[in-house]
Amino acid sequence: MNKKIKFSIFSVFVIVIVVGFTIHYGPFSKENISQVKREQLNQEKARSVKDSSDKKYKIVLDPGHGGKDPGSIGFSGSYEKDFTLSLAKRVYHLLEKEKQIEVYMTRDKDTFLSTETRIRPKYANDLGADLFVSIHANTFTDPSVSGTESYYYNRNSLSLAKIMQKHVVEATGFKDRGVKKENYFVLKDTTMPATLIEIGYITNPEDEQAMLTSEFQQSVAESISEAIKEYLKID
Repeated sequence: MNKKIKFSIFSVFVIVIVVGFTIHYGPFSKENISQVKREQLNQEKARSVKDSSDKKYKIVLDPGHGGKDPGSIGFSGSYEKDFTLSLAKRVYHLLEKEKQIEVYMTRDKDTFLSTETRIRPKYANDLGADLFVSIHANTFTDPSVSGTESYYYNRNSLSLAKIMQKHVVEATGFKDRGVKKENYFVLKDTTMPATLIEIGYITNPEDEQAMLTSEFQQSVAESISEAIKEYLKID
């Protein structure tokens, strides 16, 4: 066997060994490829967490009634529209402190919003809101009736309504009247998860007396804020 043939065989042998070593131990080994994949997955997870923490949620608060529509009339003559606006403003000031939340209100003063033109849900839909929370005070002919209840319409809103009911009932201390489905236009026409919360019966003298105090409203505002954050999984 001449020298050229011997050299060629030797060269091939060396190349095979080097390639085999590189595949098993080098940058393309199974272990290294797995490590690279793990690092890539970890980087993707980190980016996902960062993207999630950077997301801004648009929340629309809807103080019920307003202007020439006073809503329910309380036992002492108070107006639902005043109570809902006062409470919604407190919720607004709490939520605007949250970095991941942009908060809006359908009205921030004593303004009439026509139900015929569906201004309230349209405002939220046009804004591309993530959540819609309508705040109300309940009424009944029997002044002894009391309690807190929440409403939803679309299936994607049930979870939000349940969380809201849980938090607000704890804050009010009123009877838990549960979560109910109802085709109120502010719930039916909104495209995002939406709930309507009846804080208490303004026609009940005890409920009304509590509902008109600053301490009560602040406590309920905090409960609404916490319910929204729990639903959105914001710490």
